[in-house]
Amino acid sequence: MAIIEAEGLKKTYSSKSGPVHALDGMNLSVPQGTVKALLGPNGAGKTTVVKILTTLIQPTAGTAHIDGIDVLRNPKAARRIIGVSGQYAAVDEGLTGLENLEMVGRLYHLGARESKRRAQELIDQFELTEAGNRPVKGFSGGMRRRIDLAGALVINPKILFLDEPTTGLDPRSRLALWGIIKDLVDAGTTLLLTTQYLEEADQLSDDIAVIDGGRTIAEGTADQLKAQIGGHRVVVSLVDAADAPAAREILGRHGDGEPGIGDDGRTLEVAVTDGPRALQYILSELGERSIALHDAGMRRPSLDDVFLTLTGRHAEETEDKATKEVAA
Repeated sequence: MAIIEAEGLKKTYSSKSGPVHALDGMNLSVPQGTVKALLGPNGAGKTTVVKILTTLIQPTAGTAHIDGIDVLRNPKAARRIIGVSGQYAAVDEGLTGLENLEMVGRLYHLGARESKRRAQELIDQFELTEAGNRPVKGFSGGMRRRIDLAGALVINPKILFLDEPTTGLDPRSRLALWGIIKDLVDAGTTLLLTTQYLEEADQLSDDIAVIDGGRTIAEGTADQLKAQIGGHRVVVSLVDAADAPAAREILGRHGDGEPGIGDDGRTLEVAVTDGPRALQYILSELGERSIALHDAGMRRPSLDDVFLTLTGRHAEETEDKATKEVAA
């Protein structure tokens, strides 16, 4: 049974150049006790969805319910059962980690004693015991994110919203936070996660909604989404980039569609229906043409392949473009 439901969500902002449609008829359904990932580039509408579901903004149109509660009509009731961690750690740098969590508990009216008890419990759970009595301004990025996530859990929320929780973290900190998130889900928390990291969606989610242009353009498990574009990918790495045209012609003859070529000019890839057979034929013909290889093999489609097929661009390309636009 769905514990988070949204239908026809629209959000339009006015600008000097005309209306901006942050959401354009977004539908969403999250079963209880599962992890739903909203996967999409910057500007796709992911954060806007989270802000509506967590009562921070009102939609232009559409409906949204959490555990049967209409978040538009009864936002106070919705806030009592949710926890939220945004893109940036919402902590007071002048307070210690423990004091930050105690403050959150008091804001939830837990009382002084219970707020202190719960804060210490979370400090221990998130392995911040040694840093708990230090001001947050001296924390690393990963530690700040852990304190922020701990703050979202002070009331043991039934539903947790994480908006790009690992943005800006180094790989080690990201893996550590993934471990914490997995433990929360194993304990029964329902999680709506937004991310632009393909691997993160693959690792953490039960179900993925691919978002682009304020709408859901595809939905399913990682395996189901990959199965939509089918087959395998044959990848070859050439010793000499000068052999690329001949190799591309061979791959194109045995593949489904136009072969792609990497930025190095030596790595070629093509989608195929029967991976083992196509690889065998491709290797045979490359050998007959005396085209030397560094490596060759098959791989399954990735979420980036899914995104490319659905939107006509790689997720990373969209992220880079959005980052440049923001910087400009």
